[in-house]
Amino acid sequence: MKKCGILLLLLVLVLGALPGTAAADSAVTRIKDISKVQGVRSNQLMGYGLVVGLDGTGDGSSSGETVQSIANMLTTYGINVNTSSIKLKNVAAVMVTATLPPFIREGDTIDVTVSSIGDAKSLRGGTLLQTPLRAGNGEVYVVAQGGVSTGGFAVGGGGSSMTKAFPTVGIAVNGGIVERTVEDDSIGANGQLSLSLARPDFTTATRVAGAINARYGSIAQANNPGRVDVAIPSYFRGNVVSFVASIEELPIRPDNMARVIVNERTGTIIMGGEVSVDAIAITQGGLTIRIQGNTDVSQPSPFSYGNTVVTQDADLDVADPKGSTIILPATTNISDIVGALNTVGANPREIISILQAMKASGALHAELDIV
Repeated sequence: MKKCGILLLLLVLVLGALPGTAAADSAVTRIKDISKVQGVRSNQLMGYGLVVGLDGTGDGSSSGETVQSIANMLTTYGINVNTSSIKLKNVAAVMVTATLPPFIREGDTIDVTVSSIGDAKSLRGGTLLQTPLRAGNGEVYVVAQGGVSTGGFAVGGGGSSMTKAFPTVGIAVNGGIVERTVEDDSIGANGQLSLSLARPDFTTATRVAGAINARYGSIAQANNPGRVDVAIPSYFRGNVVSFVASIEELPIRPDNMARVIVNERTGTIIMGGEVSVDAIAITQGGLTIRIQGNTDVSQPSPFSYGNTVVTQDADLDVADPKGSTIILPATTNISDIVGALNTVGANPREIISILQAMKASGALHAELDIV
């Protein structure tokens, strides 16, 4: 059977190639990589600020909020100005965002992201003025200030322009100084801690509890698919950090639901090793109609009284290729599925339609996620 095309965008993640061996061939990882200790979390921060010192790439004169911000800032220094006299080409209004890591202390520094909210062309070379960053509760946890690095540029002249990366977004490296911590010293204080799974699953939670119990005895219990409760042994009560570290290093073989991920925008398809199909016949082929319009111009003879006439003509081409059919037996072998889709000469767009039809028919035993 002749191949009609080569599948370039089908990415296969083979986690289990042979029937009945998917669990044995799935990857072994650490508990640390699939879970986290409840109570250990980051916090998002945000603030409004100004970037100054730009080379004429700031906000335009129509940015009233930027003008008002400059006037308010100068007023705090005892300087009263007429807002109509403020020029904005070297100033840009920005939103400053950052993530406050857990257990960070006062005086530590973090990176902050600076993003233009006006019509500034570039933040390159600018300096972020002191900006308080607040959490969701309205409290200030970080104060940010410093030079902004964009890693991109925007230039233009003579009707031409060139832009690299995103010059309206930059980073102030170590520009944020922590003023308040959110450290939680209560972890393990009651003799217990809980592990939250990144992807809740009954089987995985049971295996995590089993791995911990195999090491320390019956101290762990999976109370739901997303949480495993652990009782801290008495000899670790004064050293919870070492106990958590020892748990995180335990090997675990997580279980995953059979899943097929389809990205229609890029034509990318990813299949997990647990995917299986029933016996099914696949036929691929389609009717193609191409109509191409042509414009003809008829000119009259010289010195005649005729008129120029414009006519439209069309070329019609119809192609009805013979459909390709292949019978795929019941299998859990990823190579069988991929080979069948390649054999019928389907392109990525057609493969997406085939997978949708297989799911609708009940032959594809996997979750089909279209993103």
